[in-house]
Amino acid sequence: MATQYGIKFAVHLISNHFGNVVSKVCENLFHRGPLTLDQLIHYTELTKEQVKNSLLVLVQHNCAQPFVPDDDDVNNLKVRTQYVALFDNIIHRLRFPKFLETVSQRLDEECAELLDGLLRDGRLTLKQMVDRASQGKENAVDSKVVRELLCKLLTARFVERCPAPEPVVSTSFKETTIRKRGAKSAKIFVAPKTLEQCVLEAAVPRDAIRFSLTADMGLNVDEEKNSDDAQMNSVEENVAEEEQILWRANFEEFIRHLRHKVLIENVRTQHDDGTAVVLRAVLEATKTVEKKVKMQNSVPLSLDTITTEVMKTDIGRAFTIDRIRASLSQLGCSGSSIIDDSYSIDLKKIIEQARNEEVESIMLKRYGKDAYRMFRLLSKDSSFLDTDKIAACTLVEPKKASKFLHQLWNDNYLHKETVTGVMVGKPSNIFLWKVNQPLLWINVLDEMYHAALNLSIRMAYEQEKNEELLNVPKDKLKEPGPLQKKYKRLQNVWLLLGASLMKLDDALMLFHDF
Repeated sequence: MATQYGIKFAVHLISNHFGNVVSKVCENLFHRGPLTLDQLIHYTELTKEQVKNSLLVLVQHNCAQPFVPDDDDVNNLKVRTQYVALFDNIIHRLRFPKFLETVSQRLDEECAELLDGLLRDGRLTLKQMVDRASQGKENAVDSKVVRELLCKLLTARFVERCPAPEPVVSTSFKETTIRKRGAKSAKIFVAPKTLEQCVLEAAVPRDAIRFSLTADMGLNVDEEKNSDDAQMNSVEENVAEEEQILWRANFEEFIRHLRHKVLIENVRTQHDDGTAVVLRAVLEATKTVEKKVKMQNSVPLSLDTITTEVMKTDIGRAFTIDRIRASLSQLGCSGSSIIDDSYSIDLKKIIEQARNEEVESIMLKRYGKDAYRMFRLLSKDSSFLDTDKIAACTLVEPKKASKFLHQLWNDNYLHKETVTGVMVGKPSNIFLWKVNQPLLWINVLDEMYHAALNLSIRMAYEQEKNEELLNVPKDKLKEPGPLQKKYKRLQNVWLLLGASLMKLDDALMLFHDF
């Protein structure tokens, strides 16, 4: 979900990439919801031309999606196109280097170069890709070469056709509402879908078209009866249509790939390489039938299917059936989890465990060992525990335990209930504590967005402060002296901030995208 600092971070990214005018339009879409062109002009106090160009930029780079609410009267031409900001797509701009690395590893550098153009320019036709690939080269790149690379990216689903320009979307539902604190704060009321999700689902074409390079080659009955001229005309029309098709990076597939990578690495850390190989095999065997990125369980597979996939790897060829069964058991596929020799892995549990470990790491660094032990105790117990019991189980003095627990509660890491009891004939309050994971994760996610915003602002500040240095010719920077030292210091700062931001983004994906 888009938290308070999440929205601020998204607006900052847009400001960094496209300037303050575009970010002002984007910020209004976030804070006011879907708006028409006229409404944006009114709220932003920008000119019509500025708002129109800003919307074109946002749509071109997949950061906004136009749609038509279904309550508009389409037949009477009273259609009022509205625009919704796509929070996830904006945050994905932070992950472009990871997407390029994924394509380099899974396919090749040529495909990564083609994808780089789509990530930089947003939406491109095949002709525009060819023109871009030919820039700076003596001979123009053959369109057939670019077409083959695009086919490879489409087969791997790393690229897709752009969605419908203005889908008709129902807006008759309520957004998600969350109570953060209070007597009923343990309850979370979640709407089935957000407006952003509804707009995206309505706009996306079906898979047969979404990942198809060629236009519809079918001929009607009359054309089949005619000579080859009809077929030639159809092919020519097809080629012309292909040149008009817009393509973009498929962020959904990249996030799915990165999620699989996190699942495998966490299993490797918790168990061993063999169990990670089996999980990888299960995910590889089911990736073509996955419909959602955030799948709670893997698609059920037979032992034979899993074994066949495991045997495709060098390590897996040494595995026996018993070894594979043992790994599946470690992954939670035992007893009632196995139905008719069908195995399904609880992926949600692996992600939740990784989230818990991330939060516990924050606890240890921020509050110390005593608070860490108390939080770890509460996170493993779904019931409420009183202060004395927590103090006794973690070997912490009751007064000290109470102080830490209230501090964690004030920072939105714990949920508290107060019960009135009687101590030595006098009424007294007994505090009960519990970890409410969904609300905790939202709070942690917002803190991470805040940290990412601060890192990004610092990087922008360093660039602005050293603007004169960056304009110095590179030859002079190679010469020993004060300028070279200053430039090396700037490079080290950028590397440190950039690496910290990428590492933080791994945690952001864990809590938001996975």
